[in-house]
Amino acid sequence: MILIVTALWWLSPRRDALVVYCAHDAEFSEPILKEFERRSGIPVLIQFDTEATKSLGLIQRIKAEKQNPQCDVFWNNETLGTMDLADEGFLFPYRSPTAERIPEKYKDPAGRWSGFAARLRVVIYNKDLISSDQVPDTESKLLKLVEQAPKEFAIAKPIFGTTLTHYSALWKAWGGEKLQSWHRRSLAAGIQEVAGNAKSKDLAASGNCRAGFTDTDDFFVAQDAGHPVGMVPVRLTDGTTICIPNTAGIISGSRKIEAARKLIDFLLSEEVELRLAESTARQIPLGTVDSPRLPEQVKDLMDDAAAGLDLRTLSQARNDCLEWLRKEYLQ
Repeated sequence: MILIVTALWWLSPRRDALVVYCAHDAEFSEPILKEFERRSGIPVLIQFDTEATKSLGLIQRIKAEKQNPQCDVFWNNETLGTMDLADEGFLFPYRSPTAERIPEKYKDPAGRWSGFAARLRVVIYNKDLISSDQVPDTESKLLKLVEQAPKEFAIAKPIFGTTLTHYSALWKAWGGEKLQSWHRRSLAAGIQEVAGNAKSKDLAASGNCRAGFTDTDDFFVAQDAGHPVGMVPVRLTDGTTICIPNTAGIISGSRKIEAARKLIDFLLSEEVELRLAESTARQIPLGTVDSPRLPEQVKDLMDDAAAGLDLRTLSQARNDCLEWLRKEYLQ
């Protein structure tokens, strides 16, 4: 299939386009990429992925195309997969001047990728089903909530997306043995494992679950629709949160390095972070921005995002956790 798509792409009239593989939701990312295209005059060809397998599917595609790269810029909606690509030599170093506004813990020391516009990992809960004293605002309360009624708690399959990041953080914080035991015990007890964070959000919003794991952008979808939902950031034992930036990097072997650099400069700009903050996803800026323009709900998340775990410390945990999860789900 990849060979067929590749052949058709080279025959297409847009073979001069800057090819962007994008794991971020199209409704938010496509207008930004189209604006870059309009301003720069550089044609952009966007390849998206599915909700259930993003961003792992695009990462596997980039790896499969190693001998003949088809992608120029990878806009990932998380960090650990991008780090994996960098570690395996798939990303071209570029220190964008606009990345200077991004804190160091959200950037690759070698300049191969940078984070921007983050989400927080949260517990979404149904206010009609959970009393104020049950709100899972600490790790111990959260674990107690799951243990009390596992069938009323939702979680996305952890082999993909931000749930994989969440599990990688737990792998490092708890150790692999404890996480594996908790995971298997929860599944056996009937925790509702679903295809993605959006489904987890839907179950809590509709009252079919008391609570579930999701991200801030999905929570705001439920809140904006008028559902009786609240959220609290997931906090690890040491009090850190799980703040998950978008990331952007140039693919090694790109034939359009200069155009790719211009896109990276644009994506890491204050303008783009503000646009994503002002969107219905309410993504959290990592760099300095014009604060009066920030929605109040985003301002309220800034301190929690600042307390985010340094995801750069999770490379080995992610690899070990993913190896285990593949055995659990794919064999």
